[in-house]
Amino acid sequence: MKKIYFTVGPSQVYPTLFKYLYKIIKEDIPSLNHRGPDFKELFKQTTNNLRMLLNIPDSYQIFFVSSALEAMERTIQGCVEKTSFHVITGSFGKAWANYAGQLGKNVLKSDLLYSKIPKKAELICITQNDTSTGVWIPMKDIYNLKKKYPEKLIAIDIVSSIPYVDIDYKYIDVAFFSVQKGFGLPAGLGVIIVSPKALEKTEKLIKKGVVVGSYHSLKNLSEKAKNFQTPETPNVLNIYLLNQVIKDMLKIGLKKIREDTDKKAKDLYEFFDNHKKYQPFIKNPRFRSPTTLVFDVGTESEKLRKKLAKVGFIVGAGYGDNKLNHLRIANFPSHTSKSIIQMLKYI
Repeated sequence: MKKIYFTVGPSQVYPTLFKYLYKIIKEDIPSLNHRGPDFKELFKQTTNNLRMLLNIPDSYQIFFVSSALEAMERTIQGCVEKTSFHVITGSFGKAWANYAGQLGKNVLKSDLLYSKIPKKAELICITQNDTSTGVWIPMKDIYNLKKKYPEKLIAIDIVSSIPYVDIDYKYIDVAFFSVQKGFGLPAGLGVIIVSPKALEKTEKLIKKGVVVGSYHSLKNLSEKAKNFQTPETPNVLNIYLLNQVIKDMLKIGLKKIREDTDKKAKDLYEFFDNHKKYQPFIKNPRFRSPTTLVFDVGTESEKLRKKLAKVGFIVGAGYGDNKLNHLRIANFPSHTSKSIIQMLKYI
């Protein structure tokens, strides 16, 4: 029986992935010398295609790291001397704040995006789409925050919303994601998008004697990226796969991908809005994620997940304390309307 993974990460792989895996073996991609011309060309192609897909300005640099969790740490190290401010809408926002504390920073937190940001806060950290709760923060709200506090850096976690989320980068200093969700790839690769202003902050910290990291500091990543390289031997296989999937998405067009995502999200939310027993966890539609949807099913999460698994649909449990009360359903480009409609028939 073929399984379809609606888990929120890792999730269903992109449909063309297996074709590219065969090509990887045939062309010995994992054996590429990461200091050689072939890898440099792969780095250049992948970052250029990502710029094209996501409309990333040429002045912003793109770095490859191991994961989004690493990106949280790199962002704190590279952009904060003393104090960071964290908007908490779920467990991943909490994790980012915890890492900042472990790095010795003064951590300020709020569960409201519209809180007054203290003057001493240098960096505002926002989990734009928190996978644990399904809370989505509209980008316009984040832009308004930057307009209100233009002197502060803003970093956003877009792990669960990329490539769907549409970003105007002039309001964003750091954005990062990993590839096992919206891009439908194996886990093990993170991407950081960094503004000139964020890199200027790193340089200022270095001049003050602040430790900004070692081989994977923003400064070192930046210097290597200028030559289309990484500081260490990277996940060449996943970078190659990312480039191929991006090229597939460019052929489809991000406009079409977003329209399809909206339609699938509408079908899912309408189903649960009208269900007699189960309801969307986030009540205000404005803050409902279109890509990682969370539903309150009472105490029936395990029963429903087992029922769906028997017919090939693998759905996520709730996160943390809500493990038994929630279903979490992914809605990424690798998921089809047909499979969603089929799955809903069994709920």
